[in-house]
Order: sequence, then structure tokens, then C-alpha cells
Amino acid sequence: MLEQLTRRFRAAAARARRVERRELREFRRWAETTDRIVHLSVLVFVPLLIGLVTAVSNVVPTLSFLLFPPLASGTYTLFADPRGKYSEPGRFVGGLTIGSMCGLGALWISNTVLNGPQGQFQVAAGAATLAVLATGLITWPLDIEEPSAYSTALLTLLVQPSQRMPFVGSIFLASSLVAMVFVVWRDRFYDRRATVLYKSTTGDDHVLVPMRGDDAGATAMLAARLAAAHDAGKVVLLDIVDDSEVAETERALLNRPGGQRNTSNTADITGEDVSDAIRDEVDRLETRAWEVKTRVGVPCQVVVAASDEPAATTTLRAADDANCDLIAAPYESEYGALTPYLRQLFRGDTDVLVHRSRNGRTRWKRVLVPVRRASDIAHNMVDFAIRLAGASGRVAVATCIGSNGDRRRAESMLMNLVEPFDAPIETRGARTDIQSFLVDTGSQYDLVIIGASQDRSAASRFIAPPTFERLQDVDTDVAIMDRGH
Repeated sequence: MLEQLTRRFRAAAARARRVERRELREFRRWAETTDRIVHLSVLVFVPLLIGLVTAVSNVVPTLSFLLFPPLASGTYTLFADPRGKYSEPGRFVGGLTIGSMCGLGALWISNTVLNGPQGQFQVAAGAATLAVLATGLITWPLDIEEPSAYSTALLTLLVQPSQRMPFVGSIFLASSLVAMVFVVWRDRFYDRRATVLYKSTTGDDHVLVPMRGDDAGATAMLAARLAAAHDAGKVVLLDIVDDSEVAETERALLNRPGGQRNTSNTADITGEDVSDAIRDEVDRLETRAWEVKTRVGVPCQVVVAASDEPAATTTLRAADDANCDLIAAPYESEYGALTPYLRQLFRGDTDVLVHRSRNGRTRWKRVLVPVRRASDIAHNMVDFAIRLAGASGRVAVATCIGSNGDRRRAESMLMNLVEPFDAPIETRGARTDIQSFLVDTGSQYDLVIIGASQDRSAASRFIAPPTFERLQDVDTDVAIMDRGH
């Protein structure tokens, strides 16, 4: 009884861990865009920093609560646009401090020269005018203009006489504390989000290649160049056969000692034609593995699988057994659409890249990545393009906004998408539809990487088929990318 309860507890714990990993993976993918990272950071850091300053002000009575409105506004500006005009730490600290000093100076002039009102929360109109004018005149030539500086200047006019100098000092210290936290966050996390958060730049270095069709060799080279970007990269060539005895024969030929064919320990395969076919297949696999090793320098192994299950099921299981996080499959079509084999791969848990080769190309130095929006799969495609192009190649990321699209928003999206990557990337916004754009410009590139549009509804796909199903006229290599579920 106790043993049965223990097994049930372990099974429940295992299910809970699987659910937790799945939810964490889904959250990570949801958060894998610059806009969402920024919004999450604003929700976390702005309240925490203001709370920290508030806690300090409760301990130090000389700190006035009047410093919090401009500090909160300026902190939001920092984190909401980390590389914007108003997100320089020096501008942030200098603007707030100079604003408070200008307010202090305007208050002195109002009280001594203009004989302004002396009561609490009473401010002369002249003092307010002088505070805002002085803030603008000083921050403009110093290039530290900041919206929060004007609110700091006005709030200084309300500070009690005994707290005016401490107020200026508290503005400087509080803003410096916020600026230091912001600099650490931006340098250690935001600017490195491609490696800290984005899974695309750390995974997909073990690649499985199903050796199907006439273009499997070109796909194997593409897989090798993707894997070569990481030191731990490797390529696994997969051959699927229906007969277990044939599989044993191929394995024996592949594992023969000293490179000599030795079939004495293999199954008895009758028929000279069958034997020759097996030997030819083994030669093909060995040749491809040798090309991957010698031309790209990536470890390559060959796996032979025998199964009476659907080929896609066998492929997905082989990827899991070989610890591969990406399947690079040659393109297959049926009636103008992807074959059921490839569609089933898309429904698996492993990342899939379907490669359509035009002329057997094995190097891709010019790569185009069309995107609809910033997303985890868009980051994946850009990362793959950079890996394939290398240091001497050229990568372009484009979006099509149509005749009535918002160009400014599209350009901002593209900049947020490519900014995390340490590579020269061209961005393009076209006022045309995606199919016309690719037909007109695709031939200028060696490869076009597009998404599989798996996130679209059935109705949407019925009305407008996925882009990759409309690229028959694009005269270049095409790769269709899908992230595993």
C-alpha cells in the first residue's frame, strides 16, 4: 500500500514538473519581445525603486515627499525607453538636480526682489515663471533637457525654507540611486537580452537531418552551418527504413572497423539488388557525414531507425533520443502544399526548419528575414540568419506594411527586433504585400527565412494561405521556421 502511494506521489510530482516547465516555457516565449521586457521591467523596477526611496525618506525626516512625483516620472521614462533621448543617466540626474536648483533660485528672487507670498503652498506667479524659464535656459545648452526637470523646479517652490537645501541634495542622491540601478539593468540585462533571455541564441545547436529526397545534402550543410555557431554543435543524419534487418545491415556497414565493409555479423539479406541498394545508401550517408565534418568542421553522426510508425513520429523520437533541439528537413510538397510528414513535424515539440533548395547551394551569405511582428520565432529567424551569413555576410530584416500601414510603428518594431543582436543588420519596410515583395527582391539573396504561421487561426489560413505556400515564384532558397510547442 505504501509503495503504491509512493508511486502515485512520484507520478503526480512528475506531472506537476512537466506542467511547470510548460508554463515557464510559454511565459518565456510570451516575454521574448523587447516591448514586453520593457513593460515588465517598468512594472517591477519603478515601484521597487520608489518604495526604496520612500523607506529611506521615512528614516531621514529631512527628505521631503515632494521629490517623489518627479522621481517616479523620471524613473518611468528611463525604463520605458532604455535607449531613448531621455534615458541617459547623466541627463536624468542633471536635469532633476538643475531643475530643483532653478526652482530654489527663482524662489529666492521672488522673496527678496518681487516680495512674493510667504505662506505655505503659496507661490507667486513670477516665481513659477522664473523657475520654468531658468530650467529651460540652463538645460537647453547643456543638452540635459528633461520633462521631469520642470516639475522638480515647480515643486521646489513649495518646500519649507528649512528644507530647501536638503531637498536639492535629496533630489541628487535619490536620482543617482535610480540611475545606478538603471545602468546595471540596462548593461547587464537589457543590452544582453539576446543571450540572457532569448532562447534562440543559446539553443538549436544539435541538429537532426532526415535524409529524404534529392536535396538532403544541401539541407545537411545548412544544418551544419547553423550548428557551427556554437562550440557544442553537432549534426545527426537520420535514415529511416521499414525493415529492421535492413536497418541492422546499414548500422553494421556504418560501424565496420577500419572503414572496411564487413557484413559477416549482419542479417542475411537475400538478393544482390537489395544489397547494392543498401551499400549505395550507406555510401551516400557516409559521404554526407564526411562533407559536414571536413567542410564545416562540425561533428556528424549517422543514425538508422527502423519503424512501422509514420515517418514523422520516428523522426521526432529520433531527435529526442539523439538530444537534438532542431530538425532541419528537406522541403517536400504535395498538391502545392507541405506534405503530411512535414505538417506532423510542425505539430511536434521540437523546433523545425524546412529547407527548400533551388540549386544545391551550400553557402548562404546573403539572407533575408521577412517578419510580421516581433516575437520569439522572429528572434529565432534573425539568429539563424546571422549564423548562416557569418561575419562577412549580409542580413536584412523586412516587414511589409501595405499601402496604408504605419511606417513609423513598423520601423520601431524592426529596430526593437534587431537591436539585441551584435551584428550589422539592414532593416527594410515595404509598402507592398509580402508575396510581391519576395518575388521582386528574393533573387537578390541566397536564402529567405520565413515563419510557418502556426499561430494563425484556421479561418485566417483558409482565407489567406501561409506565405510559404505562395513562394513558388521566388527564385532562391527558402527556409520555413517553426518553434516547437
